[in-house]
Amino acid sequence: MSKVSKHVVPNPSGGWSVKNSGAARASKVFDTQQQAISYGRDAAKKTGAELYIHGRDGTIKNKNSYGNDPMPPKDKK
Repeated sequence: MSKVSKHVVPNPSGGWSVKNSGAARASKVFDTQQQAISYGRDAAKKTGAELYIHGRDGTIKNKNSYGNDPMPPKDKK
């Protein structure tokens, strides 16, 4: 079973939303992108999911994984 990822996306009514992947409605709506990222990061950490941060144009600007990474970095210092 794969985890449901979180997405920070622009809200059509203004502001920013945090949505679960595949959801039609937002989990929560914020005035600023930074507030949405902070909430989305906390939610992704709790569930061990991935967080996708989208720009105003809808493209993915950043991605963070907070779960068991199937492709960890090879150099372990």
